[in-house]
Amino acid sequence: MSSPFLSEFDLHLLGEGTHYRTFEKLGAHICDYDGTPGVHFAVWAPNAAEVCVIGTFNRWEKGAHPMKMAERSGIWECFIPNVGEGAVYKYHIRSRLMGFEVDKSDPHAFASEIRPLTASKVWDIEKYLWQDSAWMETRAARQSLDAPISIYELHLGSWRRNMGDDARWYTYREIAPILANYVREMGFTHVEFLPLTEHPFDGSWGYQTVGYFSPTSRFGSPDDLMFLIDTLHQAGIGVIMDWVPAHFPRDGHGLGFFDGTHLYEHADPRQGLHVDWGTFIFNYGRPQVKNFLISSALFWLEKYHIDGLRVDAVASMLYLDYSRKHGEWVPNRYGGRENLEAIEFLRTFNERVYAEHPDVMTMAEESTAWPMVSKPTYLGGLGFGEKWNMGWMHDVLHYISKDPIYRPFHHHSMTFSMLYCFTENFLLPFSHDEVVHGKGSMIAKMPGDEWQKFANLRLLYGFMFGHPGKKLLFMGAELGQWQEWNHDAQLEWRSLGYYLHAGIQTWLRDLNRAYAHEAAFHQVDFSPAGFEWVDCDDTLASVFSFLRFAANPDHALLFVCNFTPVVRHNYRVGIPWGGWWEEILNSDASEYGGSGMGNFGGLEGTPIAYHGRPNSLNLTLPPLACVVFRGKRPG
Repeated sequence: MSSPFLSEFDLHLLGEGTHYRTFEKLGAHICDYDGTPGVHFAVWAPNAAEVCVIGTFNRWEKGAHPMKMAERSGIWECFIPNVGEGAVYKYHIRSRLMGFEVDKSDPHAFASEIRPLTASKVWDIEKYLWQDSAWMETRAARQSLDAPISIYELHLGSWRRNMGDDARWYTYREIAPILANYVREMGFTHVEFLPLTEHPFDGSWGYQTVGYFSPTSRFGSPDDLMFLIDTLHQAGIGVIMDWVPAHFPRDGHGLGFFDGTHLYEHADPRQGLHVDWGTFIFNYGRPQVKNFLISSALFWLEKYHIDGLRVDAVASMLYLDYSRKHGEWVPNRYGGRENLEAIEFLRTFNERVYAEHPDVMTMAEESTAWPMVSKPTYLGGLGFGEKWNMGWMHDVLHYISKDPIYRPFHHHSMTFSMLYCFTENFLLPFSHDEVVHGKGSMIAKMPGDEWQKFANLRLLYGFMFGHPGKKLLFMGAELGQWQEWNHDAQLEWRSLGYYLHAGIQTWLRDLNRAYAHEAAFHQVDFSPAGFEWVDCDDTLASVFSFLRFAANPDHALLFVCNFTPVVRHNYRVGIPWGGWWEEILNSDASEYGGSGMGNFGGLEGTPIAYHGRPNSLNLTLPPLACVVFRGKRPG
């Protein structure tokens, strides 16, 4: 059967897995056919004997609207007149194998029912009128490797709640101005949402996706999500979304065993079942599956103006033996443990994304030493824009959790990252994963009494912002909240009534503003030219000092971090030139909840050689504090 909706070229590209806009042809599309308004439905189910559309418009009657296969392509389609936006539907599929029958949600649905309901909804995603042209025109400069990128990671359902009688979620539209104003005030450049794709289980936080083209209906319609993103863009804030191509849930209405066969996943559980998460693993070697996922990525970038995709669980994709014992996995064709099909998928994904949207970002959550994750594919890399620096995160949290008396024995946990810092384009994350499942909140990880805990946390954030790499903090980090993150409740906003909590928030706000304003903070993050240790070996004092340089090496920032509760007077630090060095940040300032020790706004460099440099400063180091000085070469 030839199709008036799917050309022969469409079918050819869909068949070979190179139609990177499957969302334009598959799914439910509102259109006219021979002057009659209605909806064209199309779904890939090559092993089905029969497929029909069931929904509210035919009282879920299985035989009312049968579909036909388009030219032996495996794609079933039909046009149903007088159906429009908001119509609820599923596909009823009878497999060729053993008469298996199932009702499935549309893999390409643009909207979904709110859980526990599982049907898809017809939606026109072209009607929203975007107002973010100013952002889109300047996005490339805002997201370049030399730009300040400070990300506020966010779970939309538990950031803030409408604290009426039901403490319900805010909708996308309700939360838009609240979130935009807060993030702008705090100085973050981007928001990163935990997955907003449709998912059945609240406790998965969105990481068990069933709707790869459908935003979750928990907070409103597709138009409402577009409004939220538009509002953030108009406030000058970028939007990154977690995207999950590593696995998908086994819920009966989802992708698993879709047409009575393992269509999207591997049939062999040693390849197709993720034992840790109880989910299916995509079969990346199947061209149509690879095509489906790349189309999903491009869909969010194009239709929702998403500025970046953070790809979840990349390590689980790269290794065939990920979290598996001997005998529980199948080697690749060379006998190795690398997932060659997943590697090829990730490379193609990055190539397509950057070819069509060179001003966006892709970020890999990759927790191993896999080489060249953020290097171009033509050099043999995976092609990501940035990689999360999980090693740095674990090392510094290990160090900061120690009582200061023991820190000298772990000193090089804080310096080890500089041995590999410039091998990738790293992003430094303190993410949601560090404040759940018994790990404790950020403030709860800190040792000492109450004052020392807050001082340690301010110091940690100061060290983080000085260290090369882009920045990411999970919501609540700026509050110093005591409890672990709970996805069923909002953050502890009431804690801001206490000066130490308010001080953490103010400190992070000022860090973000200085980070964006001072080029040496961010401009040379991925080259050794932007960083020099002054002294990384003051083990007994637990003091670290280093310089950050902008592209113009005549401008520098000096960071000195004292990881003990001891005030250190007359602490001499070498500097590259003399002149006035202004103290621009001090985490011990009283407005942050500190003791108010410092250097009276700055110091004059003296021609006393120290640390192998011709000049030096004689500092007062506050306890458990980070101080930052700005200097300019004289003349």
